[in-house]
Amino acid sequence: MEKMVTTLLVAAAVCVMVLQGVQGRHMPNPFLLQGRVYCDTCRAGFETSATTYIHGAKVRVECKNRKTQEVLYSVEGVTDSTGTYRLTIKEDHLDQLCDAVLVSSPLHGCATADPGRDRSRVILTRYNGITEDTRFANALGFMKDVAMSGCSMILQQYQESED
Repeated sequence: MEKMVTTLLVAAAVCVMVLQGVQGRHMPNPFLLQGRVYCDTCRAGFETSATTYIHGAKVRVECKNRKTQEVLYSVEGVTDSTGTYRLTIKEDHLDQLCDAVLVSSPLHGCATADPGRDRSRVILTRYNGITEDTRFANALGFMKDVAMSGCSMILQQYQESED
């Protein structure tokens, strides 16, 4: 009987250690999340040939509990001279909902987040078949307060012709 109790205690201790390891989800090979932030100079709602990329824009990754929407993880970063941000994510976020979201733009006149382009869903788990450590987020965008001149010609390029 004593041997059985000891075995159960050892098994319980192993289970607790495994669960603690899963909760920490610290990984030897962290994810590298990469994306870009742009200024929509034509207020088109998408990237055009006139789009510029923002140096010094702040971006945050937030991971939330699916049921409660409580933020469980958050990390911020800043874009480089090409408008690209690279964030290291050291934990696996299993079934959490993770988004890259705009925080701020350093550009006066281009600091309003473009609705629908102000966040991008990202997959930050290894339990989905993706083997690469680098993950990519869709581009995030701010809109200029006033569209620059020449935008009507640029936007005509994107319209379908009725030939």
